[in-house]
Amino acid sequence: MSRLNDDQQIRQLANLELLARQVVEGFITGLHQSPFHGFSVEFAEHRLYNNGESVKNIDWKLLARTDKLFVKQFEEETNLRCFLLLDTSSSMNFPEKGINKLQFSIYAVASLMYLFKKQRDAFGLCLFSDKIDWISAAKSTNTHLFYLYAELEKVYNQPKANTNTNITDVLHHIAQEVHQRSMIIIFSDMLENNLSDDKLQALFAAIQHLKYNKHEVVIFNVSDKQKELDFNFDNRPHHFIDMESGEQVKVHPGKIREAYLSSLAHYKNQLKLKCAQYNIDLVDANIEDGYSNILKAYLIKRNKMV
Repeated sequence: MSRLNDDQQIRQLANLELLARQVVEGFITGLHQSPFHGFSVEFAEHRLYNNGESVKNIDWKLLARTDKLFVKQFEEETNLRCFLLLDTSSSMNFPEKGINKLQFSIYAVASLMYLFKKQRDAFGLCLFSDKIDWISAAKSTNTHLFYLYAELEKVYNQPKANTNTNITDVLHHIAQEVHQRSMIIIFSDMLENNLSDDKLQALFAAIQHLKYNKHEVVIFNVSDKQKELDFNFDNRPHHFIDMESGEQVKVHPGKIREAYLSSLAHYKNQLKLKCAQYNIDLVDANIEDGYSNILKAYLIKRNKMV
């Protein structure tokens, strides 16, 4: 399913597990006719045999059918450790109509978890705003998957009001707490109030901390492209409300569009340069585009790690 951001369609889905399954299985089906065909073996319950390892788990029947050596993988096996960091601050509740950034991110996180489970990867979840609100261990069981889905549903049903973001402190905390080399996947609009040059440098230092501890990092920069990136508002006075601080201003979009776009471009360019410098994948995640690009970005990163 390339687009699942239609409200009516989403309401018809029974729960996160069903939606995640539809997203992932539809995506996997598409891989068989795409340049990512090679990834399809990752979704089987087998992996290719590596020379020198024990032969006790070789699937001999599959060898007879395919003339290739495959090893059976069991529930307790994991290939990779992944931690998903979900920004639940109030700015993620934008826009007010249709699917917002937080809801989009919840569906994306649920889909990735379903994919991790199919690949026998261990996965954990961290919910944060101005601090870490909740964090789990990394496991790969069905029980763990549904436990995390239940936490995501709580976030979905109880969005925060007037809550700020402090990505810098959160990333430092994760760098210190996650001791084994892992893939750290961040879903955030990467927006904080008063992003001064000092705050930017502090954010970049936190990102560098993750890389120093040998983690691989993917940042999904979630946005409403039409409103936030293109500043596409009707040519009339608007009443804007800061969803984190509650501050309000009445202004004509045409009078501030150029300054807004210039400031945003400066920040985005600096973020892209620093991520490139630290070899961090920064992926634009427009809430109107669906989830295929998110799953592809993860698979590309994963393929480099295993």
